[in-house]
Amino acid sequence: MAKIGRNEPCPCGSGRKYKHCCLLTRPAAPAAAPAGARASLMREIDKIRDAAVRRRESLLHLGVFILFSNRRGDAWLLEVTDSDAIQLVRDGEPLEVPINEDPEQIEIDWSHTFAIRNRRFFLTAYADKKETRLEQVPCKRIQAIIRQVYRQYSPELLNRVHIDGPVEEQPG
Repeated sequence: MAKIGRNEPCPCGSGRKYKHCCLLTRPAAPAAAPAGARASLMREIDKIRDAAVRRRESLLHLGVFILFSNRRGDAWLLEVTDSDAIQLVRDGEPLEVPINEDPEQIEIDWSHTFAIRNRRFFLTAYADKKETRLEQVPCKRIQAIIRQVYRQYSPELLNRVHIDGPVEEQPG
């Protein structure tokens, strides 16, 4: 499960702490976000879900996240550093999204891992380890975004995106 703490780098790629960036633009915020505010992950998920329901191809990139939809009415959320994936829409029908975006962190209950091999997109389910090949996936564009993420962020920063449990601050 991916968690982003308040003091961790924001997944949108701004270079600021999550609490000073996308956390401020959460839909549950009491006041409307400023016009130029960065989008939250849930808002980007809503956009890609809408595209999938309308059976439109779309590709969005938000920090370490990639979201895409296809003309079959499917949409997926991918996380670059651990190659995690979860389906958001199937055959034009939105699925329940096991994501908790609150003031402290973003938690995602990933269902699959993904891999791109020979310009083909594969998913492996965590539940039964079954591998499936997905059609109508913009593999070339996704690979370009993955390369961009790894060029844009240092390995140390990418490793800090995930927190497996409580993290103690080091004095000093």
